[in-house]
Amino acid sequence: MPLVRIIVGSQSDLPHAVKAVEQLHALGISNDMHTASAHRTPERVKTLIDSAEKDGVKVIIAMAGMAAHLPGVIASMTLLPVIGVPLSGSALSGIDALYAVVQMPPGIPVATVAVDGAKNSALLAAQIIALDDKKVLESLINFRKEFYN
Repeated sequence: MPLVRIIVGSQSDLPHAVKAVEQLHALGISNDMHTASAHRTPERVKTLIDSAEKDGVKVIIAMAGMAAHLPGVIASMTLLPVIGVPLSGSALSGIDALYAVVQMPPGIPVATVAVDGAKNSALLAAQIIALDDKKVLESLINFRKEFYN
């Protein structure tokens, strides 16, 4: 059972998602990855969110570029923490995606990392999970010791 569900808006976003998957694996955190678009396949997005809640997922990471509505749409459908990763690749180098993800209306928060910040999204997800998972907490402590040495 995955603790983290990663959802990307399109197949072209998968190289970014791999960075989050690698970091989660390094920390021993189970995860799964799916492609679903807020605009093209909203029913699939809803199905993935409903199944995440039933399957015990603790955090959702959503990655999208340009209009980047995916993280906000997901956040509107669940009370699970959602981490948005705005992606570059547009004429505005991801600034459009950053604004779309960070400017959520009151009541629908999305934690947002830097443009193309997939690795940090995985670390933030790990910190959330570590609040009640001592094994993940230990993994994070070890990661930080290695990272800063």
